[in-house]
Amino acid sequence: MTTTLLSTAAELHARARAGRRAVVMTMGALHEGHAALIRTARDLAGPDGEVVVTVFVNPLQFGAGEDLDRYPRTLDADLKLAGESGADVVFAPAVDEVYPGGEPQVRITAGPMGERLEGASRPGHFDGMLTVVAKLLHLTRPDLALYGQKDAQQLALIRRMVRDLNFGVEIVGVPTVREEDGLALSSRNRYLSPAERRTALALSSALFAGQDRHAAQEALRARAREIPATRARAEALSAIGESRAAADAHAVATAVPGGPAAVRAAARQVLDEAARLDPPLVPDYLALVDPTDFTEIGDDFTGEAVLAVAARVGTTRLIDNVPLTFGAAS
Repeated sequence: MTTTLLSTAAELHARARAGRRAVVMTMGALHEGHAALIRTARDLAGPDGEVVVTVFVNPLQFGAGEDLDRYPRTLDADLKLAGESGADVVFAPAVDEVYPGGEPQVRITAGPMGERLEGASRPGHFDGMLTVVAKLLHLTRPDLALYGQKDAQQLALIRRMVRDLNFGVEIVGVPTVREEDGLALSSRNRYLSPAERRTALALSSALFAGQDRHAAQEALRARAREIPATRARAEALSAIGESRAAADAHAVATAVPGGPAAVRAAARQVLDEAARLDPPLVPDYLALVDPTDFTEIGDDFTGEAVLAVAARVGTTRLIDNVPLTFGAAS
């Protein structure tokens, strides 16, 4: 399809609108993960709607020593991928279009939720992110906006901002897209050498280990709930010893729902092993959090959670996460 490149909000506002407008916000260097967002936006907007992809490298999101200058700018390739994925418009404003008169004096503050995990590692990052998202929501005037679940804390903060400040827009999260080896797609993956990429696989491997541990525990717990609390129950639990989790069937059966500590331990073991590789993985954090506020969950937690990890390989910092649900069958 023909995709129009625009650089000013006035040009975008002058376009006739019939159906819903869906916006996908990016900093460029588009890859298959962005393409999945754009395709989902196309489906949600429908044939009569409009899909707008923003390409803007936001200087407010980069702290001292971060990679603003070397962040890839590939507008021609971005325009091609956006069009092939179903975008009607690529909106690529200059810095002075988004921030006329220089950096804004009034900004969105992420609050306590923005000071945890990524916010602790990158002070001020989420304030800059929310400020530009608010600006771009005003400039593009969408009915819905789509964001990837790979940036789980970012997505949670955007949802919170939209709710707390009464933005009239629907926020849609789209599942993380992964490469065949499990590495989450990211514009920063291109910075990895072959050896660094092999080490970087520990991020997804750690998450999958935690996810597998969680699934095994939930399966055992579901079986346990089906068996009366008698001696036969203990015998039945021992009888399902084919799974690796059955090695501690008694502990699993008597633990509180979900076993967050065991999930953390399974993921941590993979990260510890990767720290001894060459080149090593240098973990920043491993966290199992409540997605409503990104605080660590307790052992009695039930409901949706996010297992998140951040680490450096060489000079490249990567993040990843998987969603989990504790006590789903309770």
